[in-house]
Amino acid sequence: MNQALSSSDAAEAIMFAFAPLHKRAMGTALGIAAAIAVFVATAIPLLRGGQHIPLDLLAAYFRGYSESWRGAVIGAAWAGFVGFVFGWFLAFSSNFVLAVRLLTLRARAEYAQTRDFLDHI
Repeated sequence: MNQALSSSDAAEAIMFAFAPLHKRAMGTALGIAAAIAVFVATAIPLLRGGQHIPLDLLAAYFRGYSESWRGAVIGAAWAGFVGFVFGWFLAFSSNFVLAVRLLTLRARAEYAQTRDFLDHI
């Protein structure tokens, strides 16, 4: 069913498309996902009987991380923090770029409307 959008529906869709991202929500979501990923990546080899998976790079970045249950919790905490910071910065950057782009488009549109103002006097 191809129905044309009414002007209010179109305006609402445009406002939704250009809505800014919520920085705290994005940071929390990425932080939780990263924490779960690190915990699971550490816990699976421990549950399988100590199979060694090379996660040594995590120990280089996350102080206190090791391939143990204690290390899994420490790694999850670090990954949650890093994921939160990364998600917050990603949302901030996206909002900033969108704001600059909209400001530029608005300025160009206003300039185009008033460019020939003196010709009508």
